Amino acid sequence: MKNWSDLCAQALNLHPQWLLEDMLGPLPRTADELAALADDRVFSVMTRRIFRAGLKHSLVDAKWPAFEQVFYRFNPEAVQEMSDEMLEELMQNTQIIRHFGKIKATRENAMMVVDFAHEHGSFARMLADWPEDDIIGLWTLLKKRGKQLGGNSAASFLRMLGKDTFMLTDDVVTALKAQGVIDKRPTAQRDLRQVQAAFNEWRRQSERPLCQISRLLAHSIG
Repeated sequence: MKNWSDLCAQALNLHPQWLLEDMLGPLPRTADELAALADDRVFSVMTRRIFRAGLKHSLVDAKWPAFEQVFYRFNPEAVQEMSDEMLEELMQNTQIIRHFGKIKATRENAMMVVDFAHEHGSFARMLADWPEDDIIGLWTLLKKRGKQLGGNSAASFLRMLGKDTFMLTDDVVTALKAQGVIDKRPTAQRDLRQVQAAFNEWRRQSERPLCQISRLLAHSIG
């Protein structure tokens, strides 16, 4: 695979109208900034990502004040205590998106948030302390212990929150194939570990965060 400087040159050659910093985009939040977030805000971002999946983001965002209201401002302790009957009643509420699988997942994810808070002091602290050189491990953990966090959802949630992560978009996967890192979309742990190793090497070479490396890769293909 090409080294970081060659990837940058390739991307700049494909996009001569852009500066490198324009392609790389903003920095992620620092660990201290992440750890300072309240768990209700982290839980809100996670749930918004889940409801955004498969829908226009603007549609979900327009309804989000109603979601905040019906889910107790995303206080995880309150949401985990919601009864089946309360969740079923939400299916009659036209102010929110009435997807029962995602509504049920919200209660289950509240339980996960509370569990992690008990284990680490806060859910935000757990996310902040997770090492970026094993970000795929965090994806796997969120998928295993949460609901509706498979596929790209865990990575998308982390990106929305500001936790440093790469994203396996179609363009990034195409670039990784072009670099010989993988030969197909990575889903198995073995393939994901190969991707992580490649990102770790580019991170070492560039001293850039994973999110910026991910964006550069997306711009490195024609």
